[in-house]
Amino acid sequence: MTRSYHSPRRARDAADTRRDILRAATELFSANGYARVTVNDIAHRAGVAPQTVYSSAGGKSDVLHKIVAESIARSDAAATTTAVLRTASVAEAMTLLARGTRMGNEGEQQVVEVLYAALPVHEDGALLWEQATAPYRQALTVVAEHLRDKGLLTTDVGRAADVLWFCFGFGAWRTLVRECGWSWDEAEVWLARQAVGMIGGNA
Repeated sequence: MTRSYHSPRRARDAADTRRDILRAATELFSANGYARVTVNDIAHRAGVAPQTVYSSAGGKSDVLHKIVAESIARSDAAATTTAVLRTASVAEAMTLLARGTRMGNEGEQQVVEVLYAALPVHEDGALLWEQATAPYRQALTVVAEHLRDKGLLTTDVGRAADVLWFCFGFGAWRTLVRECGWSWDEAEVWLARQAVGMIGGNA
């Protein structure tokens, strides 16, 4: 009877290699655009063989999906949602939501830009967008449900979740900071204020 062999060092090395590949791909996608980057380019930047890219992270599309998945994990939406669920007013909830989504978008802005640039040329842009936005929008729906349960909504949960996405989704932060040149602080304060008025008036 054979026993499976598990080497912690080998597992760490594999994780480090995968991390280096995803970091290299993110840098290349950001600098050159998704369409112009090849697996060979990623391998060269990461210092590995092309076959290592395939065996560790998959093809170019797979690599991008993994970059997005890790970005979602790093954004820690659960912590923000948990904090918001302790609030008792729209103003407090929107202040915390503005701060949490700001930190996620600011920390992951390179990946957000890669995502926007890749969508028109990706093999399945709709699936990529769904992967990137579904957990985000679900968290905002949980916030809307909390406000409903507190009797703080002036509209239904679905509409409120849409308004929260309008105020705090990728597009809101990207428009104000990247396209309009606002500081993250300015955008955070302004978006929170707008969301209070749109979600619950002066509640």
